[in-house]
Amino acid sequence: MIKVGVLALQGAFREHLQAIEACGAAGVAIKKKEQLEEVDGLIIPGGESTAIRRLIDQYDFMDELKRFASSGKPMFGTCAGLIMLAKNLVGYDQSHIGVMDVTVERNSFGRQRESFEASLDIAGIADDFEAVFIRAPHIVEAGENVEILSKHNGRIVMAREGNLLGCSFHPELTDDYRITDFFIQMIKEAKNLA
Repeated sequence: MIKVGVLALQGAFREHLQAIEACGAAGVAIKKKEQLEEVDGLIIPGGESTAIRRLIDQYDFMDELKRFASSGKPMFGTCAGLIMLAKNLVGYDQSHIGVMDVTVERNSFGRQRESFEASLDIAGIADDFEAVFIRAPHIVEAGENVEILSKHNGRIVMAREGNLLGCSFHPELTDDYRITDFFIQMIKEAKNLA
């Protein structure tokens, strides 16, 4: 059975675990860096990117997360998770994990009270995905090997680069599991290639 880890330091990790189980894979709440060896793919959930980074540093996760990404195992960042994966952040000198060739702007759709839902056309996944945006970032710029999967009002809100997937919104806060299932398919493909 495919084992999908969810970084369970902060944020909406329980909802991701439920979505993984609903897709027929095993969800593992990752609270210790050693657990990364047990999983075939990893989701970095939404939450507060500054808090997530502080906890990654506190529990000495950073090197292991970078190693995980370079191993070819798929990683999926949602909302704050996208911020964690991005190589560049608007207004910041330093990235976090910094493995996906995108430039991301934090809170680019406004603060908490400007949260909204929108129906998205997502290449290869859905033409009617109801996406939940909460203090969402967006991708300002994408490298040449980055496939843009979805835009909202001209802003890139979902993209893939090889084994890395990132989106601005929270797919785990809906009962539409097509994006989680897409990520599980990425994991299956990566396992077959390994």
